[in-house]
Amino acid sequence: MEIKDEVDRIIAAWQVERPDLDVTPLAVLSRISRLDRHLDKSRRAAFAANHLEPWEFDVLSALRRAGEPYTLSPGALVTQTMVTSGTMTNRIDRLEGRALVIRRPSPDDRRAVLVELTDPGRELVDSAFHALLEIEHHVLEVLTDSDQHSLADMLRSLTRQFEQLS
Repeated sequence: MEIKDEVDRIIAAWQVERPDLDVTPLAVLSRISRLDRHLDKSRRAAFAANHLEPWEFDVLSALRRAGEPYTLSPGALVTQTMVTSGTMTNRIDRLEGRALVIRRPSPDDRRAVLVELTDPGRELVDSAFHALLEIEHHVLEVLTDSDQHSLADMLRSLTRQFEQLS
């Protein structure tokens, strides 16, 4: 068997040590796990070049995607970023301290607040998103457009097991 990458080496070793087990999932899921680590490093570099932490980008990009006036409730931010409400409160506080977001009273409910992206926050997230896309386009250039669409479809199928889209 020709060894093509580190995952192939790992699979070959397990097949020798545990021939009684079907290690087929490793061929896909170990590569996804390793790719995730590489992508995390690349993403962190893109964000760091824009003076952002990944969690800051997550919150700012959720607000940016909301469209004008770039506001969401803290609850909507919790849902989109998959963190606890306590964590989100801390994150909003920190972003507000950097003048990247502000809290405003909700026009619909005086007891509620909305988080709004400031102009400097919008400019920063736009710059970081541009840097991120440059890196991600470069990562995917080894695949044809058709392969990219097929891979996206396959990964969506796997992801559905864990996420419920509303």
